[in-house]
Amino acid sequence: MKKPAFQRCLKSVPTLTSAQRGEIKIAIEQVDNKNLVGGVASLVGTPTCCPHCHHPHIRPWGRASGLKRYRCKGCQRTFSPLTNTPLAGLHHKDRWLLYLEGFQWGESVRKAARRCGINQKASFNWRHRFLALPSDLQARQESGIVEADEAWFLRSYKGQRHNLPRKSRHRGGHASKRGLSSEQVPVLVVRDRSGSTSDAILPKDDHLAIQAVLKPLLAQDAVLCTDGGGKGPFALAARKMGIAHRAVNLSKGIRVLAGVYHVQNVNAYHSRLKGWLLRFHGVATKYLGHYLGWKRLLKRFGDHLNSALWLTLAVGQHEVQQCSGT
Repeated sequence: MKKPAFQRCLKSVPTLTSAQRGEIKIAIEQVDNKNLVGGVASLVGTPTCCPHCHHPHIRPWGRASGLKRYRCKGCQRTFSPLTNTPLAGLHHKDRWLLYLEGFQWGESVRKAARRCGINQKASFNWRHRFLALPSDLQARQESGIVEADEAWFLRSYKGQRHNLPRKSRHRGGHASKRGLSSEQVPVLVVRDRSGSTSDAILPKDDHLAIQAVLKPLLAQDAVLCTDGGGKGPFALAARKMGIAHRAVNLSKGIRVLAGVYHVQNVNAYHSRLKGWLLRFHGVATKYLGHYLGWKRLLKRFGDHLNSALWLTLAVGQHEVQQCSGT
C-alpha cells in the first residue's frame, strides 16, 4: 500500500464502529499468525525420508495446518515434517517461538502460560514436548582427561496422585535415612577438559551401570578421573574397560594428583546444575532427564540458544534418528 492510501486509512479509523475495529484487529492478527507459522515451517525444514518406512523417495502432497505435507513413494503414506515427533499434533504453531523464548532463562510453567496466552496444562505439556526432543543431544565421545562423578537427587513423585510407594509429603522434603539410599537417584555426569558433557540417570549405583555409560563414551586412550580413591565402582569399571584411571580422595584431602588430575570441573557442574534446578521448586524424577538436557543446551550454546535455534536443533536431531532407522 502506498503512503497516501495508508494515510487515508488511518484518518478513517476514528469513524469505524467498535465491531469494525474488532474485525480489523482480527484480520491483522490472522496475518501475523500466518507469518509466525510460516517462520516455524521454514525452521522445521524438509524431511529427507519417510518417517514411517524410512524410504528416501518422497514427493510434495499439499499443505495442512500451515505445514507442507509429503507422500512416500514406498509405503504411499502421507506425513508432515513433524510426523512421529513429540511436536506432532501440537496446536497454536504461531506461539511456539514465543514460548521457546522462555527456555533461555528457565521460565516457570505458570509465567509462560500467562505470557503466551495458553492455559497452565497446555504450558506444562508444551514444556515437556519441546524438552523431549533435545534431551539426548549430548557428547557422544570424550577424550583426554575425562572427569566423572555422581550427583544425587531426592526421588520425587511430584504430580503423581495415585499409587505412591510412600506417604505424600510437602514439596521437597528430606530423605528418611541418612546418607545415600534408594530414596535418591544417581546421575552420572562426565566432562572432559574441552567442556564436552554427557550425563545419564543410573538405574543402580554399581560398576555395571557406570560401565554401560562410560564404555561407548570414552576414547580408548582417555584417562578417567574420579573421586573415592582406587577402590569402588569407578575403579572396577575402569579396569573392566581397560581405561587408565586416576582417583583423588576428597574426604582425605587429596584433591589433585600430579598437578592435573582432579574432579573440580565436574563438581562445579554439579553445583551449577543443582542451583539452576532450585527455580523449579522440585523436579519429578520421571522428567529429570528433560531438565538435564535443558541445562546441557544452555551450557553448550549460552546466549546463542534462541527459540529459532532450539526448534532447529530439536527437529534436526529427530530427522537424523528417523532416517537412520533408530
